[in-house]
Amino acid sequence: MNTMSNTEILAAFQAISNFTGEMKEAARIGEWDRLTVLERCCAGVVAQLKAAQPVRLTADMQRRKIELIHKILADDSEIRIYAEPWMKQVQTLLGNAGMARRVHQAYDKNDCR
Repeated sequence: MNTMSNTEILAAFQAISNFTGEMKEAARIGEWDRLTVLERCCAGVVAQLKAAQPVRLTADMQRRKIELIHKILADDSEIRIYAEPWMKQVQTLLGNAGMARRVHQAYDKNDCR
């Protein structure tokens, strides 16, 4: 396990909050490539937190951590509002491409030549 100080733990939560804020803005304006890059950055910080040993936070730090978690969850909820319609559109396009490929395979055989 990785050792992080209580200050580093709080800084990691702040970094995640910053990333989710940027992710929310990228989703809002449809910058999906940027959203993907930010998500990878955010996941890196989350992985560091998961690998860290638990540490005690002061009462003020604990309150700040809870505030950050609430903001992160709110950002995530808003990101989903923007991303879910886009994901459905992508799924439809992929489904249509698969159907077109199957139709092409079924009816474009040159058996008579």
